[in-house]
Amino acid sequence: MQASIFTEILLPLALAFVMFGMGLTLTVADFTRLLKAPKPIVVGLVGQTVLLPLLAFGLCLAFSLHPAMAIGIMILSACPGGTMSNLISHIGRANLALSVSLTALSTFICVFSTPFIIHYSMDYFAGENAPSFSIVTTVVGLVCVSIVPVIIGMAIRHFKPAFSIKVEGFFRTFSLWFMIAMIVGILISERANLMASLEEALLVCLALNISAVVLGLILAFAFKLSKIDGITLSIEVGVQNAALAMLICITFLNSPEFAVAAGVYGLTMYAGPGLLAVWSKRLKNTTKSDGKDKPLATQKA
Repeated sequence: MQASIFTEILLPLALAFVMFGMGLTLTVADFTRLLKAPKPIVVGLVGQTVLLPLLAFGLCLAFSLHPAMAIGIMILSACPGGTMSNLISHIGRANLALSVSLTALSTFICVFSTPFIIHYSMDYFAGENAPSFSIVTTVVGLVCVSIVPVIIGMAIRHFKPAFSIKVEGFFRTFSLWFMIAMIVGILISERANLMASLEEALLVCLALNISAVVLGLILAFAFKLSKIDGITLSIEVGVQNAALAMLICITFLNSPEFAVAAGVYGLTMYAGPGLLAVWSKRLKNTTKSDGKDKPLATQKA
């Protein structure tokens, strides 16, 4: 997939449109929650921006992935959570406020942390064969396609709340179809690479997803967070912004073969969180019946 109007202009604009839609759902209160209840947010951010990339790196070594797949997995793990994690949290009756806060804050943090993880990953796995890469250019690009649209969306939400709420459903639907279209496009354009490594890609993506979900539960248990917060963390750590990962591979790195991992993960990343969402619904009913929400660390196996 060579550089074209699609990869250089239309694809970034479409993702910026998705991020603008996410901004329409955010308020200043989503960020000030950090001051009111910092522990679950801090734990979640550490899990998503630090521990998840380390987990992905360990899996790349354990599976002895070839460079393109390993770099793709690392790029995926370095991306923030996506709007789909908020939707799953909503469906599963998890802590939606925590989910939204983690998605928003991780988006801001990952704009600056992701380029360094990409740089290290390409040096480690590809060495001299790594494509040309500029940390500064990538940071600027990520700011333009994520931070700026989110801020514009938040400003409109602040001044035009009724309009923002009215169009929220449209942007959520657009995000879903945009993700599907990107996954289909990548899998078709890179079908040769996919067929050569389909089993490897599926195994490592499923392993990463399940491990990330378990990581969220372990963090909640270790820091004595509530059951609902633990499920929320698992969803946030397990669901990544695969669309952003594919954009980075295709547009910023001009290496669509790296995007195969994100495309496959986009299909598999709902397995673990989906099961958690179902469990969360049942858990919510139990919580209502006993009138309280105990920390995960106090639950019996």
